[in-house]
Amino acid sequence: MANKNTQPCWPGCRLPLLFCLGFAIVLALPYLFFLDYNDPKEKFFSMIENRRLPLKDHEEEPSLSMESTFRVQSGPADEDLKQCDLSKAMLKVFMYDMPPEFHFGLLDWKGDGKSVWPDIQTEIPDHPGGLNLQHSIEYWLTLDLLSSRFSDRSGPCTAVRVDDSREADVVFVPFFSSLSYNRHSNVKPPEKISRNKALQKKLVEYLTAQQEWKRSGGLDHIVMAHHPNSMLGARTKLWRCTFILADFGRYVPHVANVEKDIIAPYKHMIRTFVNDSSGFDDRPTLLYFQGAIYRKDGGSVRQELFYLLRHEKDVHFSFGSISKNGISGASRGMHGSKFCLNIAGDTPSSNRLFDAIASHCIPVIISDEIELPYEDVLDYSSFCIFVRTSDAIKKRFLIKLIRGISREAWTKMWQRLKEVQGYFEFQYPSKKDDAVQMIWQAVARKVPAIRLKLHRARRFAGFKIEDRIRSLRSSTRVSSRALVSSIATLNDKS
Repeated sequence: MANKNTQPCWPGCRLPLLFCLGFAIVLALPYLFFLDYNDPKEKFFSMIENRRLPLKDHEEEPSLSMESTFRVQSGPADEDLKQCDLSKAMLKVFMYDMPPEFHFGLLDWKGDGKSVWPDIQTEIPDHPGGLNLQHSIEYWLTLDLLSSRFSDRSGPCTAVRVDDSREADVVFVPFFSSLSYNRHSNVKPPEKISRNKALQKKLVEYLTAQQEWKRSGGLDHIVMAHHPNSMLGARTKLWRCTFILADFGRYVPHVANVEKDIIAPYKHMIRTFVNDSSGFDDRPTLLYFQGAIYRKDGGSVRQELFYLLRHEKDVHFSFGSISKNGISGASRGMHGSKFCLNIAGDTPSSNRLFDAIASHCIPVIISDEIELPYEDVLDYSSFCIFVRTSDAIKKRFLIKLIRGISREAWTKMWQRLKEVQGYFEFQYPSKKDDAVQMIWQAVARKVPAIRLKLHRARRFAGFKIEDRIRSLRSSTRVSSRALVSSIATLNDKS
């Protein structure tokens, strides 16, 4: 068939030279298309996974917007759409249907009055973006729970929402506390208190009136307070709950601690280094830090390090922030650096660590009190350098340590950094082992301890006072004074 179609063309070709030239161009096109690909297959599938081409150096990144965080709402093409099987869920979650003023109402979502929740299959309320994004875990976790019963869900089914709280492992409180703090902390006359404080008061009143709270005393409740200053008025009243936090820097130990609560990552501000093939020699800056240098509390170490490192060649240590200097500049700075400093500020943690992870820039952590997300299952020492504050401020200690790390050691940590980077990505729909799913898994690992506390609290809950008194009287070793004291105590508790 090919001969019949092509042979008649030859007699009609008066310009065989032009034909040959055109034929050569056709043959060359595939090679021209893949000319700048070191590994065409790898690059092709990476582009599919990330849903967009990587930005070139001269292109501007959208300024801290939500645009690149959402994929097509029908779900990724390489994932099956299906309804979650409740029986196979790692975590069963009951979520309060709280009034919108506690959650999406803080995003200026009005609704139609028929439901307290937006129809996220039709339209997702916009997040304000900017630096508010750092502490936006409440937004991502709530979206994931709302979509967990969709028949066409594209994400994993780690946590699934249930309608009956008695079937749930935990009770989720959808209060956007960080957003409330960021947007509504100022008092606006004629109000006497800020909207943020008013919402916290209403939150405590709402929760303590619920049957779920009365049944457990709040032990099985999950409360998000990721911004260090969020929930200042309510945290001491809700201390029996499990908090999801950025760190414990502004909490007393009995209110929040690593045994009871969960540390979640910040959402990084700079763009992820997509298709990173940079090697040791492709990152000219040895050590990078840009941020506020003069801080209070434990952040004074920043100032000391600034004076120790400011004259070192191939070290970038300067004032500035992403919001002031631009996301593209910060991205280029971190993408071009071998090591990125994460130094304690006003609190032990900062978003800078997660910007470094997204940049595949080896984090150098100088924060003695820092707690890290998922550290019970993730060994940070395989991709981070930890330095005690007392050592870091010794003259030339830090710079000698960093310069002494070999190319081979750096490359091993860099490779591991690229492997774990997905654990810190927030997105909707969520994907396997991204930040949303890793947080749910961390909650699931707390469930046995929560159940232990609940069971211990219920040891004597089934006894009536009369039965307890009768039991005390039957004991020959109880004195009259002890009996009277015990009865008084029981009456007080009742």
